[in-house]
Amino acid sequence: MITGPGKSLVDAIWDHFANGGLTNALTVIEQFTYLMFLRRLDEQQVNEE
Repeated sequence: MITGPGKSLVDAIWDHFANGGLTNALTVIEQFTYLMFLRRLDEQQVNEE
């Protein structure tokens, strides 16, 4: 079980998705994973410049 600051961060992210209309846990995980991938890709491109 996640506790402390990690749980607060996960809850905040979940709330953002829920406020946007995504309440299915699998859909939230899919979208969050895609966002993390895009962020990592962007970081790599910035480092190459």
